[in-house]
Amino acid sequence: MPEPTVVTTTVVAADYFRAYSVVGLLAVVGVLFVAVAFGAGRLLRPVVPTPEKLMTYECGVDPVGEGWAHTQVRYYVYAFLYVVFAVDSIFLFPWATVFAAPGYGAATLVEMFVFLGFLAVGLLYAYKKGVLAWT
Repeated sequence: MPEPTVVTTTVVAADYFRAYSVVGLLAVVGVLFVAVAFGAGRLLRPVVPTPEKLMTYECGVDPVGEGWAHTQVRYYVYAFLYVVFAVDSIFLFPWATVFAAPGYGAATLVEMFVFLGFLAVGLLYAYKKGVLAWT
């Protein structure tokens, strides 16, 4: 009697690993495709270095002075706040669909209030630091 169980387990394991072998094969094909594309580009492109080609190019303006430029931190803060609220909106849509499913209401409601609490603390911190003041 134990033999059918072993055969069944072996068949299930073989199907399980066969599914992952398809994913692995797809990953290998993807890596090979990128490697061949980069290799072909390297072999086919002309290589004629000139001083003009080696010069730093930025939006059609000739570089003057050093390559180091100061950037104001507030732009990064705005980008960070955008990412925070984008993640918030991405989390809210699936939550709304799960919240409607039977049996998940109370747990997902608590999770959402914890998540919104963390966002509120971050927003309060940004407000206290004066980041949200538009000048």
